[in-house]
Amino acid sequence: MRYLMTFAYDGSKYKGFQKQPKAKTIQGEIEKALKILNNDEKVEIHASGRTDAGVHALNQKAHFDMDLKMPIEKLQKALNSLLPNDIYVKSIVEVSDTFHARYNVKAKEYIYKINMGEYNPIEKDYVYQYNKRLDVVEMERALKYLEGTHNFKSFSKSDEEKENEDYIRTIVQTNMIRDVKNVNLITISLLGTGFLRYMVRNIVGTLIEIGEGKRKSEEIIDVLNAMDRSKAGKTANPEGLYLKDVYY
Repeated sequence: MRYLMTFAYDGSKYKGFQKQPKAKTIQGEIEKALKILNNDEKVEIHASGRTDAGVHALNQKAHFDMDLKMPIEKLQKALNSLLPNDIYVKSIVEVSDTFHARYNVKAKEYIYKINMGEYNPIEKDYVYQYNKRLDVVEMERALKYLEGTHNFKSFSKSDEEKENEDYIRTIVQTNMIRDVKNVNLITISLLGTGFLRYMVRNIVGTLIEIGEGKRKSEEIIDVLNAMDRSKAGKTANPEGLYLKDVYY
C-alpha cells in the first residue's frame, strides 16, 4: 500500500532534508523510525522536494510504500513516539499506487520571516535577524513584478546548469505580510508551481537590497531578464525560510 504523510520539522539542527551518509537529516530520521515499525525492513520516503540545512517545514509531504499491519492512526502515533521532538507527523492517508509526492505537485508555498527590530536570540534559528529598518513598501512592489511565468535563472543556484527552458517557473501569488502584534516582523510569501534550488532565498536577498535602497523595485525586472545569477542579490540566510504547504 502507498501512503501520503504530512509532517512538520524544525530544520535548525539538521543538514537538510535529503539523506546523506554520516549526516543527521530529516529523511534519515523518518526512514530509521519507519524501518523499526516495518520489522526492520527498509522503507524509503519520497518527498515533495528537499529543503536545505537550517530550513524548516510546516507541511512537508512524502509518500512511502508499506504493508501496514496496524491502523493508520496507530502508525502515526507510533512513528511520532520514535521520532526526535523536532519532527512531527501530522497525518497519514492512503493514496493510489500511482501517486507520487514529488511529481504530482500542483503548487508549493514558501514563506520567509525577517525581524527588522532588536536582535532576538530566542528566534535566531527561526526568523532572519536583519535588525534594521527596510522599505517594506518598495519590497512589496518589487515582489509583485515576480508574479507570472518567467525564466528564474538569475535566482537559481549559481552552479546549477540547465537548459534555459528548465528555469521557467510560474509564481501564482506573492504577499508581504505585516505582523499586527509585532511591527518589526515581516513575512514574505511565494506561491508557485515549482521552485529552483535557492530560488526563494535569492529572491529574498534581492528584495532586501531593494529594501535597503540599493536598488529600485522595478530593477528586479532587469534582474529577471538578465538570466544571470550574478545580477541578483546574495542568498538570504536559511533560518527564515519555511515550506508552508504543498498542493496536489
